[in-house]
Amino acid sequence: MRKTGKTKEPVKRNTVTIDSVDIELTERVVNMSRVAKVVKGGRRFSFNALTVVGDSDSYVGLGFGKAREVPEAIRKSIEGAKKNLSKVKRQGQTIPHQVVGKFKSARVMLKPCAPGTGIIAGEAVKAVVELAGIQDILTKSLGSSNKLNIVKATLDALSQLETINEAKERRSITLKKMFGEYSSKRRAEKRIAAGIVPNVEKVAQELESGEISK
Repeated sequence: MRKTGKTKEPVKRNTVTIDSVDIELTERVVNMSRVAKVVKGGRRFSFNALTVVGDSDSYVGLGFGKAREVPEAIRKSIEGAKKNLSKVKRQGQTIPHQVVGKFKSARVMLKPCAPGTGIIAGEAVKAVVELAGIQDILTKSLGSSNKLNIVKATLDALSQLETINEAKERRSITLKKMFGEYSSKRRAEKRIAAGIVPNVEKVAQELESGEISK
């Protein structure tokens, strides 16, 4: 006879807990390859799986697994990727600044772009930035074409990102000194366009005296 009562909730397979918050991850297999090991009795074949996991918001990780069967290799790579999650710093739907990541002979350049541009990247780089939650970015892969090296170079580039406030604190300078007079001029132009300061000569005097600052 069938028992009645509360139904058991399904167990979420791809879920990790970070800072007491459950994060649901999405995995993507970037590359599968078959390798052979020559032994006394012949050749033994196995499979390598390169997988990237992320929550499509801010966390992304890389995993690499080896096994005799394809499903087992993928499972190992996913479990390894869950242990190597890192948080990506974004500015809206893009990245704060241009950066170049390096790993061995691979070089990957990431560059911010305007909203609506999309992801301009190859297969390996696109898998990483998509699962990291970046929607608008320009990329260029230089050097090695090995997908494992490219993915690691992309993760190295993402780890170098920092916000404006973090750069200001690291360099111990003000925003005005960091951006120079460009930010002051842009602020003055916006004031004139909005009709707040209609007198151009007055704005020039304020710029010279340093009264206008970011």
